[in-house]
This record gives sequence, C-alpha cells and structure tokens, in this order.
Amino acid sequence: MSATGVRTAEWIVTDLDGTLVGRDLRIVDANLAALRRFTGAGGSVVVATGRSEESALPYYRELGLATPAILYNGARIVDLGTGAVLYRRCLSAAAWARLTLLFEEMPDGVWPVAFSDGRAHVRAESAALAEYARRDRITLARIGSWGVLPFDEIIKVMLICDRPELVDAAGTTLAGFAADAGTGVTLVRSEATYLEVLPAGATKGTALRELAALRGVPMDRIAAIGDNPNDLDMIQAAGLGAAVGDGDPGVRAAADVVVADCAAGAVADLVARIMA
Repeated sequence: MSATGVRTAEWIVTDLDGTLVGRDLRIVDANLAALRRFTGAGGSVVVATGRSEESALPYYRELGLATPAILYNGARIVDLGTGAVLYRRCLSAAAWARLTLLFEEMPDGVWPVAFSDGRAHVRAESAALAEYARRDRITLARIGSWGVLPFDEIIKVMLICDRPELVDAAGTTLAGFAADAGTGVTLVRSEATYLEVLPAGATKGTALRELAALRGVPMDRIAAIGDNPNDLDMIQAAGLGAAVGDGDPGVRAAADVVVADCAAGAVADLVARIMA
C-alpha cells in the first residue's frame, strides 16, 4: 500500500494474544495508548480473535470499543455491547458427528474443547486444559457425553495439546476429514499447542470481508495485524497487512510490513506508521 493509503486507514483490525496482548495477558500499555489516539482521531478499532464472547469481553471493555468483534477465528461476528450476532457459521451436523468419532483416535495428550451457545465444553480434566482456561479467562463445563450438545450448534472445536508436536499428530488424524467436500472443516494453528477446527470457510479474513461490506468500508482502507497462522488470510485481505516482529515466520513473510515485537508495542508501531 502507498504511504497515502497508510495514512488514510479507517480501521485497524487487531488480533489479541501475541499482538495486542502480551504474555501477561494484559494489553501492552503502548498499544492501549496508541489505539486511543487512533480512535480519538476518528479511526475505528476492530478486535479479531479466536476467543469467545466471555473471553474477549474484558479486552473490549478496556479498549472502550463499540465496534463488532470477530470471534472464534471468524466463525462469529458479535456486537459485544448487545450480544447481537451479525454473522455466524457452525460446524455441519455431519462434521460434528464425524469429529466425535475422530476424538477417540487422537493421541494421548490431545484434549478437545467444543464451543456451543457461548460456552466451552470438555469431557476430561488436564493441566493443559486448566492452563488454557486460565489464559482465556473462561470456565470449562464438564459433560459426560458429546451427545448432550446440540449437533447443529457447534461453533468450533479447540484441540489443546500437551506438546507442540501433538498439534501435527492431531492435524494428521484430521487431514482427510478436513478435505472432504461433504463434511469438510477449516483447520488452523492458533498457538504452538492449539489446533482449531472451524466450520468450512470460516476464517478471520472471510469475517473481515463480511463486516467491511456490512459497514461499507473498502478493504483498502483497512489495516490488519496479527502474529500466528490463523491471522494470515486476514492480513492478506486487508489493504495493509502487518505482522508482529516476533510472530510466525510465515506470517512475517506474507505481510506488507513487519512491525515491533509484541512486548515492544507491535500495534503502537502500526498506529505510528498509519498516523505519521
């Protein structure tokens, strides 16, 4: 994007973890101050995250936003102020049924979390699940059977892994399933030990295009920033795509610009470039 285009960005769309939010789970101070300058100058900020409503809401409130949020890695767009769902995708009933069978084939150390009706459901307990719940500030509801969940209202499934190499093993188990035209899903790695199973076609980039069209904002007036593979198509869809300096190498390679590391104020660096 040209320098003129950077200065006229109307929206900044930002990932949370590893981008706006540091390892301490707090918004990096420089990022918070910079986004307040951007909104004070008339810009809009949109959060795009893999988190749920419950998990994203505290950050939304701290930022003082009134814009809709892209949640569940693009499976939902929600007005967190009212709870209104502006865009939604669910796993197909066939996909969910097949997933519940494939859960039994997962290696030891892979823990499924199914999201439905805004809640996270599990069938077991583990240290990895407890850490995931702590990090995302959510409650995990223990259920006796996957069959108690509404088969046509599963938003997404998280596979929380004890070790990074188990993400590859889980992906191998799901590879044929993901490519199946009848029961296909979207697989995305959102952290070193997280593999997400999303409705077919659900991505942050797809949701961003939907929201931009809904609000009448051209994509070339949008800057997007992220750090992990789940942010890649959003970064590529935006007029200006920025990668966090210590983010995934593939994301950095695909971005228009690489900004500061997360802890050094990645989003603040992007704001400075836009408002220069």
